[in-house]
Amino acid sequence: MPPHPPTTAKSRELRATLIGSVAILLWSLLALLTTGAAGIPPFQILAMTFSLAFLVSASVLSLRGRAAWARLNQPLSVWALGVAGLFGYHLLYFIALKRAPAVEASLIAYLWPLLIVVFSALLPGVRLRWFHLAGALLGLGGAVLLVSDGGRIALRAEFAMGYLAALGCALTWSCYSVTNRRFGAVPSEIVGGQCGLVALLGWLCHFGLEETVAPGLWQSLAVIGLGLGPVGGAFFVWDYGVKHGRIQLLGAFSYAAPLLSTLVLIGFGRAEATWVVGAACLLIVCGAVLASKDILGGRRKRKT
Repeated sequence: MPPHPPTTAKSRELRATLIGSVAILLWSLLALLTTGAAGIPPFQILAMTFSLAFLVSASVLSLRGRAAWARLNQPLSVWALGVAGLFGYHLLYFIALKRAPAVEASLIAYLWPLLIVVFSALLPGVRLRWFHLAGALLGLGGAVLLVSDGGRIALRAEFAMGYLAALGCALTWSCYSVTNRRFGAVPSEIVGGQCGLVALLGWLCHFGLEETVAPGLWQSLAVIGLGLGPVGGAFFVWDYGVKHGRIQLLGAFSYAAPLLSTLVLIGFGRAEATWVVGAACLLIVCGAVLASKDILGGRRKRKT
């Protein structure tokens, strides 16, 4: 039998990209689970979900022993970047939703995938091609249709502070994701410790700004789902993906999250299938395929 081909740098990069894409699948459950946790204040949800993510991570590290815990011994800059990215994004998003209508705030905040693609050009060894940018723009077009229900957007001056906070969301997450690539040697276990610090900040904000709500059974299950998935586990695979994968593809693929989220809501009877969903699906899928042009083209060449 012929020997197995050695794992190449490109195959490792593709594998990391696929692992990072799992975060996008998990984020597609965010809207459904958030509706299940309705009635719980936002900072309380943030604190509860990040606490759960930290506890699960700490349990895994404990099972692996001291050597695993030692991997959390990282420079202050690593901790600062993670906490600023994870907590800063959510803080600004909560402010945006308070100061501006949800549709416009969500749409502006969801500029982060496009910004990741653009900012990736600043990274050493990363080449931004026209089809990466074009694919991200098509995805943005699909997201605009979905979030605005057909493209109806009306920005108003009285909501300027909310719009700025939403733009801060987009800049925070995109800068965090791109800058995180500098720390490729840092293991993704660090995210568990960062979640612990974010949970602490979340509890401080909650006790200072909100009244505690005792969750019911279904709310508790929704919070557990959030902590294990879109507001917990997703950050671990995203961390690995942006550090070792094709970050332009992850940026372009991220526009699939609102589409998949809408499809999940439709499947559970929380939303209706309309022409807007179909058009958005076409734009996002075409954008993802276009952004993958170098991978798909490379495979075709190898087959010929």
